[in-house]
Amino acid sequence: MTSKERLVASLNHRQPDRVPIDFGASAVTGIHASVVAALRDHYGLQKRLVKVHEPYQMLGWVDEDLKLAMRLDVDGVIGRKTMFGYVNENWTPWRMQDGLEVLVSANFKTIVDAHGDTLIYPEGDTSVPPSGRMPKGGYFFDAIIRQEPIDEDNLNVEDNLEEFGPISDVDLAHFKQAVEVVRGNGRGVLATFGGTAFGDIALVPGPFLKRPKGIRDVAEWYMATRSRTDYVHQIFARQLEYALANLTKIHVAVGNAVDAVFVCGTDFGTQTSTFCSESAFRELYLPYYKAVNDWIHQHTTWKSFKHSCGSVVRLLPGFVDSGFDILNPVQCSAAGMSPQFLKDTYGDRLTFWGGGVDTQKTLPFGTPAQVREEVLGRCEVFSRNGGFVFDSIHNVQARTPIANVVAMIEAVHEFNGIE
Repeated sequence: MTSKERLVASLNHRQPDRVPIDFGASAVTGIHASVVAALRDHYGLQKRLVKVHEPYQMLGWVDEDLKLAMRLDVDGVIGRKTMFGYVNENWTPWRMQDGLEVLVSANFKTIVDAHGDTLIYPEGDTSVPPSGRMPKGGYFFDAIIRQEPIDEDNLNVEDNLEEFGPISDVDLAHFKQAVEVVRGNGRGVLATFGGTAFGDIALVPGPFLKRPKGIRDVAEWYMATRSRTDYVHQIFARQLEYALANLTKIHVAVGNAVDAVFVCGTDFGTQTSTFCSESAFRELYLPYYKAVNDWIHQHTTWKSFKHSCGSVVRLLPGFVDSGFDILNPVQCSAAGMSPQFLKDTYGDRLTFWGGGVDTQKTLPFGTPAQVREEVLGRCEVFSRNGGFVFDSIHNVQARTPIANVVAMIEAVHEFNGIE
């Protein structure tokens, strides 16, 4: 099989010739720039600085030579702008706090404050307050909450819709070109078009907005889903209108060259439970997800990708009823998320994209032998009858031992029967 055929077979719950592998195709299946640099050294690839394409998590771009070395099966299509609202262009060197030199966009504007923290500015505009903070000694950014005081009697739905609207001709052209670039590589395609992640808490603070209005504090937003439910419904309803109109235009531009589309990154799980009850999920979120997924299934061949960390086992029936085809990152260490249970119960309805190795304990703190054992075990369970794309559980983090990362990759190849 080609990589694309392998991915398509697995997404349709047919047994592929081997387990398809993804690293780097999305903002939740990526690799920290420092680890990308270490992998390039390990494989003896040409010396070059790694491009940080997603600065929020400092994810490194996986170039074609590294994709070939790792035998990856998926290419990613992402938007023009980063989580901090600027366009990746005119790459320029920048030195991280640990001394590693990487490439960032010329629009990547930062300062170091009196505490040694690195602050980054939305759209690269240093005339407005910074929107992200990398703590001293850190490796990625956290959003800075910049919510203005809320006037409870004058809440305006439009304030929480500032980042949504009709897709621009420039963005449409970008997606069309990006798909054209990757479609000749023979790999599957995972696209992130944006605009469909209702209530994604990573996006609520608006790190990409210069002066965000509305409910932008994380705690305030979560409380609003209970205390201002009508307001949140109005936001989601308007967002849905934009989303469906935009997806129609995007599909005209890119067609069915895309195999899976990242619909939603809203996290619903903690280590032990969920942020909301199943009834709350069905009342507030499910109608909007279902409308998006129904449109996708009626008009395209794309598969619908749902990301949620944590223990979401109680919400999986709702995810299925919402029309999601894919679950990521498959956090098997969370309560009730055992691989065998997930595969036995939902393996015919959900593709598990991730779950290959734990990134909280095993990959960063285990031995190469322990990594190999866990990877082989996960592949054995999840790969039966397709419905599995190998990836770690969320992004590979900074300071992960390169020996463990290599052990993970080699273990998948071992399971696949390739040297």
